[in-house]
Amino acid sequence: MVLDSTALGAGSAVQPDSRPAPGTDLLDPESDAAIMLRVAAGDEAGFNYLVEKYHRPMIHFLFRMVGNQAIAEELSQEVFLRVYRARDSYRAEAKFTTWLYRIATNLAVNHARDTKHERMAKTVYLDEPDTETGTAPDVADGEMTAEQSLLRDERMTAIRKHVMALPERQRMAVLMHKYQGMDYRQIGEVLKLSESATKSLLFRAYQTLRDKLKDFV
Repeated sequence: MVLDSTALGAGSAVQPDSRPAPGTDLLDPESDAAIMLRVAAGDEAGFNYLVEKYHRPMIHFLFRMVGNQAIAEELSQEVFLRVYRARDSYRAEAKFTTWLYRIATNLAVNHARDTKHERMAKTVYLDEPDTETGTAPDVADGEMTAEQSLLRDERMTAIRKHVMALPERQRMAVLMHKYQGMDYRQIGEVLKLSESATKSLLFRAYQTLRDKLKDFV
């Protein structure tokens, strides 16, 4: 996936600057943050690299947020448009992924509010095998009997239903924690919460899910 700079509102192509971007000497030059600082200095190839690296995980994350593949793809494109347009104001004060997922989360929340979009459990496959890792959480290995398969399907349906019924911030925190592998600090930075408040938010969310899913334990 390569975004044409003309489609990004950049006008004529920006020529790469041979000078190092401010702050890059303090970072691992291969880190996403250092690459993004080079993008701010005119490195178009660096931007395309970041898009290629994150566009699939971003679509997966947004799909779980909005429950619609086409909308997730549109929002993902908008995320990278905003990243590009904000390149000059980027500061490597947090992980690049924290900044990226904050943009994505805000877009998804705004979309849900603006369209009054109801995320139906039957269209959100939270427990399907992850296309990045090939693993499916909470599913036993080996052959299953028909009864075991039915119980698994019922449990998955219940998980989808109750995750999507969580309050907005709890739902976002669970999706980032369980499915994006983000830690408390990163989630807190995205949601603008302290680490302790993030832990408390996730504790309440998981406690609610345990209570709702107790019949499947």
